[in-house]
Amino acid sequence: MESAAAREPRGAEASRPAAPPPSPSEPPAAPRARPRLVFRTQLAHGSPTGKIEGFSNVRELYAKIAEAFGIAPTEILFCTLNSHKVDMQKLLGGQIGLEDFIFAHVRGETKEVEVTKTEDALGLTITDNGAGYAFIKRIKEGSIINRIQAVCVGDSIEAINDHSIVGCRHYEVAKMLRELPKSQPFTLRLVQPKRAFDMIGQRSRGSKCPMEAKVTSGRETLRLRSGGGATVEEVPSEFEEEASRKVDDLLESYMGIRDPELAATMVETSKKTVSVQEFARHLDSVLGEFAFPDEFVVEVWAAIGEAKEVCG
Repeated sequence: MESAAAREPRGAEASRPAAPPPSPSEPPAAPRARPRLVFRTQLAHGSPTGKIEGFSNVRELYAKIAEAFGIAPTEILFCTLNSHKVDMQKLLGGQIGLEDFIFAHVRGETKEVEVTKTEDALGLTITDNGAGYAFIKRIKEGSIINRIQAVCVGDSIEAINDHSIVGCRHYEVAKMLRELPKSQPFTLRLVQPKRAFDMIGQRSRGSKCPMEAKVTSGRETLRLRSGGGATVEEVPSEFEEEASRKVDDLLESYMGIRDPELAATMVETSKKTVSVQEFARHLDSVLGEFAFPDEFVVEVWAAIGEAKEVCG
């Protein structure tokens, strides 16, 4: 179909003054700048709302939050999204929805507990904040740690037998705890998050927390990377979410850690491979420091394959 302009009489077309040619000295039009990504944030125990921007990894994020509230970055233990509670379902990992509200949980009281390892497993699942602090993400019902009321989900593990573990990754801390001898008492120095009045007395298990209304409705997230800049990406697909969940479950059962970002990286790596042998080689090249055992890699490959079949 002809446009209205094409149907106009040629006389009308001729009567219009011709547009002047662009001056050769004029610079080309600048590309449209990407809108600034500004996030709202509060301290979880209570504070005014601050605004932060210009970060590309977790350490930079913590530095921006610290600057907004006039505290040291090392005061921040971890962050949750859209909830001020110590809710491990809403823990900030490697992705932030563009409309998410960030709550920073800062250092509260320090406590020491003595534990006697009467079984191989303590019943702890460890994660870390990506900036030097490992903390408790889950406590198994009926476990050794479950019987010690002073230990709570969200507590940061600062030292084992007075040996500081600040700066250690979650898998290193989990390995230290696994290797402690049985029947011999040891001491944990813990730092609990500073709590608001409505959180005092809370001792969550970390896996069955009531879900609050989610603030975000956008379909994009800011992906934070330990190496390289942050990128804006579409939210994970159904397959990526299911596969990452399965891999995270395997990380917990094999290594005593939970790390959704690590699980997502493994799923992403699997997309570039066609066999378990190639997958293992790629994992060694990008995640060699974990030294994953062969049987674990095989199970991860199978779990990702199952997720692919379920999600189509």
